[in-house]
Amino acid sequence: MGFEGEVWRLMREQELLGEIVIDEADFPWLNGRFVPTPGFDEVRPWFAESLALLDAEEYERFDAAYDRIAGALSLVAPEGPVAEFLLHISEDRAWFRWSDEPFDED
Repeated sequence: MGFEGEVWRLMREQELLGEIVIDEADFPWLNGRFVPTPGFDEVRPWFAESLALLDAEEYERFDAAYDRIAGALSLVAPEGPVAEFLLHISEDRAWFRWSDEPFDED
């Protein structure tokens, strides 16, 4: 697919928190190397917590923890911001899916 080599940005308002350089596309997921800025350190624990809850299969608690990420941060594709995303970051790796439309709440 044509995603490899693209650079996606993780933002908090106008602050760049990091970039994801896509090196693997496995629809609907994109994977890449995550290059954080110093500002990412403030939200890094959010991602650690959400992954720990997911690994523990505590899905309700995961949803609540992830709401903080989705509410405060945005993911920007090369073409511009996406409407909704599910992003995981662990060390220097990121994997995510996104939509130009809000995800179904069903």
